[in-house]
Amino acid sequence: MTIRIAAIEVGHWHSLFDAAYLKTLAKMPDVQLAGIQDPDAALVAQRAAQLGGPPVFTDYREMLAKTRPDFVIALGRHSAMAGIAHFLLDEGYPFLMEKPMGISAKEVRGIADKAADKKTFAAVPLFQRYHPFVSQARRMLADGAFGPASHFHFRSNRASSARYVSWGSPWMLDPAIAGGGCLRNIGLHGIDLFLHLTGEDARVVGAQLSSRALGQPVEDYAVVLLRTPGGVLGTIEVGNTFPGQGADGEWKLSGRDALLVQQGGSVRCMTSAGEQEVAEPPAEPLAVIAVRDILARWQGGQPPATGPGDCYRAMQVVDDAYAIARQKQP
Repeated sequence: MTIRIAAIEVGHWHSLFDAAYLKTLAKMPDVQLAGIQDPDAALVAQRAAQLGGPPVFTDYREMLAKTRPDFVIALGRHSAMAGIAHFLLDEGYPFLMEKPMGISAKEVRGIADKAADKKTFAAVPLFQRYHPFVSQARRMLADGAFGPASHFHFRSNRASSARYVSWGSPWMLDPAIAGGGCLRNIGLHGIDLFLHLTGEDARVVGAQLSSRALGQPVEDYAVVLLRTPGGVLGTIEVGNTFPGQGADGEWKLSGRDALLVQQGGSVRCMTSAGEQEVAEPPAEPLAVIAVRDILARWQGGQPPATGPGDCYRAMQVVDDAYAIARQKQP
């Protein structure tokens, strides 16, 4: 059975770059791109030319009415996401929507509540959860291998935010449309991992933002300090200041008896008995793994692994971090 998928607001860079969702779909033998849409007619035509020439539209409502797809992937400007999500829920379309689903936790809460009420399949690919680090950490936590868990550190410093401009998404430098900079875009992943691994809510106890490196209206560096009710601490450090096309990052989960580290994709565990590699880098990009899992769950009648409710929990923390950081800025 061929799955006919329509894609909304493909001007978002994840259509062809980074996560490259549409490139992944175009390579799947059981998927047909029924149509792609973006308000920018020239840009959607460029995207289509790189995807084998699917039908193009500038109005997503018209595209859905004419193509009647089986499934929808919704990307788009952050400020437009909530409206798109509500339309898809009201029309009953199963869909995948890129995070952050809106520019505030309040917007995402409305989506999460409606999705739960309507029992519509609505997935958010928080794909860092698919890394072997996460499954290894959860096994070790369940087995008590860490002893008392102490702290989690997530660092992800990506290349300059100028990449968004070259990828057709200059709106990422406009805080009114993007809802912020690297904290909302990259930091949300780290916050989601912290909440997922601890299984608790988290309170923001400190936050700092900086736009000093790139001088853009959105921040290019952010640090957020978290604490759970159980006392586990979190440090989320994200940026767009890596001097090149690569990235600098690592994840660490530490306790009294063990330290688990992800760097360069591989996962190492350190204990008093020594150090060993416990998982190799993923064989495929995490976004590819996430898309396949999302479609398989939808076809199998299962709920998505991550949805609007998970995105809302992380967005609450992001909003609190922005509020605290801005109170402390001179």
